[in-house]
Amino acid sequence: MFPLSDENPTVRMPVMTYLLIGTILAVWVLLQGAGFDQTALAVSVCNLGMVPGELTGQATVGTSIPLGPGMACVVDDWALNIWTPVTSMFLHGSWGHLLGNLLFFWVFGNNIEDSMGRARFLVFYLLCGLIAAGAHVVVDPESPVPTVGASGAISGVLGAYLVLYPRVRVRMLFWFLLFIRIFRVPAWAVLLWWFFWQVVSGLPQLMPMRPEVSGGVAVWAHIGGFLAGVVLVRLFVDENLHRRRLAMDDARDTFLTA
Repeated sequence: MFPLSDENPTVRMPVMTYLLIGTILAVWVLLQGAGFDQTALAVSVCNLGMVPGELTGQATVGTSIPLGPGMACVVDDWALNIWTPVTSMFLHGSWGHLLGNLLFFWVFGNNIEDSMGRARFLVFYLLCGLIAAGAHVVVDPESPVPTVGASGAISGVLGAYLVLYPRVRVRMLFWFLLFIRIFRVPAWAVLLWWFFWQVVSGLPQLMPMRPEVSGGVAVWAHIGGFLAGVVLVRLFVDENLHRRRLAMDDARDTFLTA
């Protein structure tokens, strides 16, 4: 199932959401070669992706991780590694990875920005991304594998949406073989279902044997980011903007039921 849109119009143009999406797309095209230049993609992931073992010092310097035919990422101890929790938020590993993240951000991000204001939303987004990165490092501190993607920060946006707009209807595309339908589902059901599957995927990583069941996805970054969004959203909401939104919603509901 994929979200297509929500029934939650904004009061103001979501400028920061557009800027973040534009920045992520620009990085993908200009720095990562839009996925078509495998060398550029591998170099960006290796040099600017977050490697937990490099941050903690628990990965052996010189450890090699294959990234493709004739290419490998080698664990190093560069001083710039400390910035990779930020730089990795703007990188992606494939078109599917990129478009999946941006779809969720497009549907849910504008309303959170609308309730926080642009500057607060940017700080909230980056902070959730950093907390998500920290959760991944805590769970897998020795990992030599680079991690990239905006999903940790976007997970924070999803957590915030669950707190602020749980009853808003979301149009979800369901696709199974030839069966294609669009359903209107409450946001709380969509987001809790998504979170449930993150936890189901992530729990085996806490076991002593640590089986590889997450398919290469940093699910604990998703979990950490989501919980950060749930906890922090009230600290970042601009009450004046949020009251305007609620007043608009009440007026719209009154009009529709009159």
